[in-house]
Amino acid sequence: MKKIIFILILLFLFPLIIVSLIKKENKFNMIKNNYVRVKIKNDIVTIPLEEYVIGVVAGEMPASFEMEALKAQSVAARTYVLKKIDKKKKYDIDNTINNQVYLTETEMKKNWGKEYDKYFTKIKEAVDNTKGEYMTYNDEIITAFFFSSSNGKTENCEEVFQEKLPYLKSVESSWDINSPSYNGETKLTLNDFYNKLGLKYNNILNINIKDRTESGNIKNIIINEKEYKSTDIRKKLNLRSTDFNISVDNNIVIIKTRGFGHGVGMSQYGANGMAKEGYKYDQILKHYYTDIKIKKL
Repeated sequence: MKKIIFILILLFLFPLIIVSLIKKENKFNMIKNNYVRVKIKNDIVTIPLEEYVIGVVAGEMPASFEMEALKAQSVAARTYVLKKIDKKKKYDIDNTINNQVYLTETEMKKNWGKEYDKYFTKIKEAVDNTKGEYMTYNDEIITAFFFSSSNGKTENCEEVFQEKLPYLKSVESSWDINSPSYNGETKLTLNDFYNKLGLKYNNILNINIKDRTESGNIKNIIINEKEYKSTDIRKKLNLRSTDFNISVDNNIVIIKTRGFGHGVGMSQYGANGMAKEGYKYDQILKHYYTDIKIKKL
């Protein structure tokens, strides 16, 4: 009787095991092909993986940054797109800020002008020196979020993207204070401010910060008795971050921010600050992505 039960269990599990292996194999084959399908406007372009990474590093990080920071960005960009690869979709990724900004050779030449050869050679070196490297957590490719600069600490993933990921935890990033984007300011008329938030006009503006996240960013805020998530306020008002102060002067709303970006994962200016202090790219990545491993295709 026990043998029969055992055989029945095997018959049930066998198809599941085969399907799982096929899925992993399909993913591996897509990676082995070393091509990425990128949607650029209305076109889908197939680009060699390492060439794609060069375009992303060029679009996402200043070429003037330290080499170790550029290497860290190369691994993060490669990891991000490898996570996106899916044979079932028409394309893997687009070239906008919704995913990763990718620059073509023409766009690089336009952006860098006479510095094109110098910067292209530098970024290509960073990509070549990390060729095929990507990050994993528990043998799974991670979602390698990155952003410009924090308020001094990065953000827990669940505070921004509603998903708790063990490798995307809040960590110190004191180097960001040197970022030119660390302090920002947005000005709106009081009328525009209310319109963007869907509130009725009121001469009196009452602000009450309900709570903050572990990193010190605002989590929930009450404006004239209406409660908002700070992430919604950031989108509605096009703010640089969710660490902000609001004041009013002669019917002009002044919003001062600290940091630039969603705050999850690797801070790019933090990475550059670490590189300046002598940290290597793998040390930078392991600081911003908790308990990850770096593997090679």
